[in-house]
Amino acid sequence: MDEPISDRTLTRADIEGLLAHPRHLIDCDLEDANLSGLELTGWRFERCSLRRTDFARAKLETSLWTSCRGAFADFTECDLADAKFISCDFNNASLRRATLDSARIEHCKLTGADLTEARAINLIFDETLLVNARLGGHSFRKARLERIDFSQADLGKCDFRHATFIGCSLRDAHVQGARFDGADLRGADLGGLKLADARLFRGATISSEQAGQLLGELGLNVR
Repeated sequence: MDEPISDRTLTRADIEGLLAHPRHLIDCDLEDANLSGLELTGWRFERCSLRRTDFARAKLETSLWTSCRGAFADFTECDLADAKFISCDFNNASLRRATLDSARIEHCKLTGADLTEARAINLIFDETLLVNARLGGHSFRKARLERIDFSQADLGKCDFRHATFIGCSLRDAHVQGARFDGADLRGADLGGLKLADARLFRGATISSEQAGQLLGELGLNVR
């Protein structure tokens, strides 16, 4: 990889002139740039400004993103297989129909992000905010979920069978059609569970304290 490129404002034309080899961008400004469809496999983005950057259909396998800020960035239909995101803020980003196989997302903020129809085999989230995100249909089966905030997220038809929740929140999440058979929910905040959703948790493990809280929220008096 060539020497890092630092502290520059870059346009599509600039990036196209750098495509010969994977690049390492540090503190670069790519806000509003149209980088759709480009071959950016193995590129590294460090502390870059990516607000509203358009990466739609770009090839970004094995890319590395560290401490980037990319509100409303567009990763629609991107190939992000084996990519890694660390301490980034991509609130309201679109990852619709993106490929995220074996990607890893750690210590990130994805508040309001849209992952609808994303292909995500072996995708790993760790200490990540997914508040109000759209994750409908994603499989977390047998996953170990640590400090993930799913508050108010759309988790419709997600598969949480035999998953383990540690320091997580499902407060006010939309869980219609989700599966929790065999899940260990003792490490999850289940606040806001509705009576119609209670049956979805049949076969899951919760604590006695959670049971009392849920019964109280469902309108039952626990004595």
